[in-house]
Amino acid sequence: MDLSVIIPARNEIYLSKTIENILENSSEQTEVIAILDGYWPDPPVNDHPRVTVIHHTNSIGQRAATNEGARVSQAKFIMKVDAHCKFDKGFDVKLMQDIEYDWTVIPRMYNLHGFDWMCSKCRARWYQGPSPTKCQKCDNTTDFEIIDVWERRKGTQTDFARFDNNMHFQYWGDYKMRKGTEDDISDVMCSVGACFFMHRDRFWELGGMDEKHGSWGQFGVEVACKTWLSGGRQVVNKKTWFAHMFRTRPGFGFPYQLSGNAQDRAREYSRWLWQGNNWNLQQRPLSWLIDKFAPVPTWS
Repeated sequence: MDLSVIIPARNEIYLSKTIENILENSSEQTEVIAILDGYWPDPPVNDHPRVTVIHHTNSIGQRAATNEGARVSQAKFIMKVDAHCKFDKGFDVKLMQDIEYDWTVIPRMYNLHGFDWMCSKCRARWYQGPSPTKCQKCDNTTDFEIIDVWERRKGTQTDFARFDNNMHFQYWGDYKMRKGTEDDISDVMCSVGACFFMHRDRFWELGGMDEKHGSWGQFGVEVACKTWLSGGRQVVNKKTWFAHMFRTRPGFGFPYQLSGNAQDRAREYSRWLWQGNNWNLQQRPLSWLIDKFAPVPTWS
């Protein structure tokens, strides 16, 4: 296999749909490794020669599951994705055509239009969101249906992101006004943790995902800092895309129990690691990265 798409999944109602979309839009040399982190999916994942399913009775966490998928993989490249995404036709080939060994590549991201609500009484439809309490066109307050859509929302593309001086991920739409950002392959300071692509050997040279952060939180910041501070480069490839669904549907909430204290600990560890220049593999200080993208909001 050329590429292993790793999907750490817990309480994910769209896992099977995501896997089917990957298989439909990728070559025969791309496989899926799905880690069922303490649950069985409903609907179930169908058997397929390019799909490997690993099940854990007890949850091990998103970072540990990502590392496990990378250990199982024998492919040249790995790509970590969330279990609620849609992909461009030939995304895998397009990503492999434009990558250097020390790059981390992010496809252009869109919002995913996963479903509509429909009133069972008057058949009115409206865009996905929390459970409705009343139809937008009639007096119905009880009977609603969910209609699958599963399409990217054009015009919602995200190319650039950053982190602030608290190491908190932030979208950075204004950055696209700077010179050089119009290129199909453009540098990015940071990205969401929903999707990234790199050489598998490179992933392990960077130490894999650091489980000292905890299961969740700081995922994109960790990948970005490891990439840049090790001497590498993180880019967005605008020649291809993925669409990511945000958690608005009932039954589609946050899959892990994550308290405010756990989030604070993850960010505290992240600040110690990167602002203190305490990562043992780094070749550049964090100040180098801030200067590269300067001016960066909240950083002097």
